[in-house]
Amino acid sequence: MNWKKEGRILAIIGALFLLFFYLPVGIPRFDNAVFEALHLAKWYAREHVLLCLIPAFFIAGAIGVFISQASVIKYLGTGANKVLAYGVASVSGSVLAVCSCTVLPLFAGIYKMGAGIGPASAFLYSGPAVNVLAIILTARILGTEMGIARAAGAIAFSIVIGLIMHLLFRKEETAKSAAQITMPDQAGRPLWQTILYFASMIGILVFANWGAPAEARGVWAAIHNAKWVITSLFAAGFALTLLLLIKIPLLKILLVAIPTAAVAIIFSGQPLIAFTIGSIGLAVIIATDNNEAGDWFSQTWGFIKQITPLLLFGVLAAGFFLGRVGHEGIIPSQWISSLVGGNSPGANFFASIVGALMYFATLTEVPILQGLMANGMGKGPALALLLAGPALSIQSILVINRIMGWKKTFTYITLVVIMSTVSGIIYGTFF
Repeated sequence: MNWKKEGRILAIIGALFLLFFYLPVGIPRFDNAVFEALHLAKWYAREHVLLCLIPAFFIAGAIGVFISQASVIKYLGTGANKVLAYGVASVSGSVLAVCSCTVLPLFAGIYKMGAGIGPASAFLYSGPAVNVLAIILTARILGTEMGIARAAGAIAFSIVIGLIMHLLFRKEETAKSAAQITMPDQAGRPLWQTILYFASMIGILVFANWGAPAEARGVWAAIHNAKWVITSLFAAGFALTLLLLIKIPLLKILLVAIPTAAVAIIFSGQPLIAFTIGSIGLAVIIATDNNEAGDWFSQTWGFIKQITPLLLFGVLAAGFFLGRVGHEGIIPSQWISSLVGGNSPGANFFASIVGALMYFATLTEVPILQGLMANGMGKGPALALLLAGPALSIQSILVINRIMGWKKTFTYITLVVIMSTVSGIIYGTFF
């Protein structure tokens, strides 16, 4: 008998027994935290998975099939032009307007295809942080100087974090670059076709998730009111790219498009139904294709299997410990409020840590901060949370670790927290 192995098994069994033996079921705060975890997971599944993650998974899968590895290496690889690579990565959020979870499949796609750790990290941070609508909402509700500080800090952070990640892991990047030099270019379809194809998918992702602005009038409000009409137009364009560029048979496309359009008209007040039917239909028609569309489905399914379980586990953990907006988890909200007052280094550091762990759906960080500032939160810690919060969460940390390993993940988190803390201290000193 292998006593060492059996001893480990006994230790695990004993630990599980003690966990359930002393499980504090019946204590109101524990019971409430469990329900908060389930409530957050339910909300996440209903409001975030279909509209955000599913399109992001399809885009990530498409990156692996329809964009040549040589092209990714040329523009985002370790030997790419630094100004171009970091410039594109640092402003990507202004186009994508995604949250810390939605950016993960896209990050995994470009990193897997050969993007350098520097540009990939810059993209990972800027994707959720450089959100034009969120920055405008921040300026209107929390003050113009806060909006400007958030925009400038987010763009600068993405570049600095990317450059530091590149320097810290330059030995690995050098070896990676040497391997990429010998990689032959791959012939593919014309660039304009690829751009149209991806633009239609990105348009669906962006406008399906267009958040409501603070004011009911203006350009942003008009776009929000017409978001599903705009999304439908991008979906029609996407169907054309499937037909003309990806060579999906017309009959297959019509078998999905007609029921989706009919449901959208009949259930006009419930767009999620049509969106779900369209997503399932797309999965079916590309999964049954034997050419590159079939490869697209395989890549997409691979990302779904890799990322989804960790995201859902992270959501449950975030709900259990921190709760939802306006609801407490196992950690009392007054503890957090009492620790982020003033502008001390500790307050800014704690705000950065909370931001790195808590999950913020797009635009929700602004009303949360508005409430915290009304209860005494300092302006410095508020900016620190704004810079760390949208870019990280418990679930995104779990997925990033799976994609690039614990050492790079820990380094990335540390850089985000330290830079957010320092920025908060500086901002709080002057404002």
